[in-house]
Amino acid sequence: MNQEDAIEAFAALAQGTRMTIYRLLVREEPHGMRVSEISRQLDIVPSTLSGHLAILKRAGLLKATRNQREIHYSANLGTMSNLVSFMLEDCCNGKVENCQEIISLLSRSDSKIDAAVKS
Repeated sequence: MNQEDAIEAFAALAQGTRMTIYRLLVREEPHGMRVSEISRQLDIVPSTLSGHLAILKRAGLLKATRNQREIHYSANLGTMSNLVSFMLEDCCNGKVENCQEIISLLSRSDSKIDAAVKS
């Protein structure tokens, strides 16, 4: 990931409704959700939701698939992984021993993900 892509991803998430949409879709991984269900759960009118989804998709944070007339969205976890990697690639100037707090946080997140995948 380059700096421009990172800025676009952060800009897309720097709005409350879009952050809420993204977090909802992360919780629903790997299945994602239909637009109508996102709209219903978050109580967002479809026309407003469409604009938010377009911004998140353009930033690479969402994937969309069409099934007849309904569009289905899911979080693009690969983009988030790339974003986190981009932000941490120079962490502690390459001295991993100075990054224990971040490593601990990432380890806890990995454990939660592993537990969710196994259940």
